[in-house]
Amino acid sequence: MEARLNAFASPVMGKVFKHLITASQQIADSTLPYATQELVRLRASQINGCGYCVDMHFKDAVHAGEEATRLNLVAAWREATVFTEAERAALELAEQGSRLADGGGVTDEAWENAAKYYDEEQLAALVCVIALINAFNRGNVMIRQPAGDYRPGQFAQH
Repeated sequence: MEARLNAFASPVMGKVFKHLITASQQIADSTLPYATQELVRLRASQINGCGYCVDMHFKDAVHAGEEATRLNLVAAWREATVFTEAERAALELAEQGSRLADGGGVTDEAWENAAKYYDEEQLAALVCVIALINAFNRGNVMIRQPAGDYRPGQFAQH
């Protein structure tokens, strides 16, 4: 499978993706736990069918020390016993925030549950993680970005 276009060779898309990457790096500096960030990115990417982002966030999470068992169970998080209540709240918010077209948006119940575990700045970071991964997912799915070749840290700025 080949991508329909090279995102970083396109002057417009390359600039936009670089800004999205920079925005994502700001979230990495927040107090929202890194494990939660990656679980949310992985779940949203699964929902959106973005193989490239599933590959990326699985590999980044493993590289950061996350357990494969937890990552393998993200798609079935409701039935799994390996997630904290805080992580479950974040995953629910990610699902609702990724499925806006299904109607209802994000429920007050999901928001209030997340607010039990995360302070205002962490909630802000969580909203940004969800919004940014959805933007990446949509771009990558539209251009058919192939999965499998990502290397952990590939987009880190030096």
